[in-house]
This record gives sequence, C-alpha cells and structure tokens, in this order.
Amino acid sequence: MGAGSTQRAGREEEAHVLELSILGFLAEEPLHGYELKERIKALSGHVRPVSDGALYPAINRLVAAGLLDQHSEEGASAAPRRVLSLTAKGRAELLERLRNPKQAEITDQVRFNTVLTFLRHLDDPAAQAAVLRRRLDFLDTPASFFYRDGEPVRAEEAGDLFREGVLRVARATGQAERAWLREAIGVLGGA
Repeated sequence: MGAGSTQRAGREEEAHVLELSILGFLAEEPLHGYELKERIKALSGHVRPVSDGALYPAINRLVAAGLLDQHSEEGASAAPRRVLSLTAKGRAELLERLRNPKQAEITDQVRFNTVLTFLRHLDDPAAQAAVLRRRLDFLDTPASFFYRDGEPVRAEEAGDLFREGVLRVARATGQAERAWLREAIGVLGGA
C-alpha cells in the first residue's frame, strides 16, 4: 500500500468515527450543527480536533444517505439554525456500527472511547459484551511502544527514564481498563 493509499485509508477511518459520533449524539436528541460540534469536540477534540471542513461534509453525506433529517428553526439571532435529527434508518445504521465496530475502533483508544460512549444505545447485552470482549482480547495481546530485536520492551528494560515513563503509564492504564472491561462483561451477564 503506497503513502497515498495509507493517507486515504486514515482519512476514511477518521470520517467513519466522526459519522459514528454524529449518529450517536443525535440518537440522544436533535441538535443544531454548532451544538453537535461542541459535543464532538468535548468527546475527542482534545486529541483529534473536528473542523467545519470535516463536520459539515459528513453531515451532508449522512443527510444524503437518509440517515439524518434536517429542518430550519428560528435562531437566537436573525439567522435560522439547521436542526439535525436521526432518522429510523440512521438509528439502524448506528446500531450496526456499534454491533460491528471496525478493527481500528477496537484498537485505537480514542476511537474505542467513541464506540464506548454510545454502546448503551445497543439494547442487547450479549452484543455489548461482545464488543467489550474484542477490546479485552486486543489489550491481552502482548505489545509495547518499543521493540528490541523484535521483542516488546518492558518498562524495566527501557534503559531510558522517559520511555520507562511511557511504558509504566501505559501498563497502569491498560491494567485499569482490563479490570473495568472484565467487570462490565460480568455485569452484562458474561454474555
């Protein structure tokens, strides 16, 4: 895969998770574009900012696909606001994306947090547990940010104060996340 293909795939993944955020927030209540942008920004904007140049084309794609409905409403000022709401087809699409998240939405922490934020909309505890189990399986696979001779480097072997810090923080957060995932799967009935 060439550099152009890799960049295109990355943009498509980002667009997919942005669309998931749009569908998820609109499943909770109709919103106008600015409110929607602020909620998306609060969820993931500290890591992946959302621009108008990405948000509004995504909204237009979802409207064209029949997943969102829009209507104008009087604004606080003279300009009318475009209010967006989820259609029945949009709700079905949201549930499908939650039931079967892409692999990058399991392995990437920010993308997984987006899935996790809206997973409550999936009414099937077994399906919810299956998504959590996929994340747990990923986290249980040995990995590291750093490798030596093809083997993962542990914090104690880093030989560098700062890389050791990266690895220790990652280990602690990974342990906490794995514990929560096991607990949540248990609450869902081990489904």
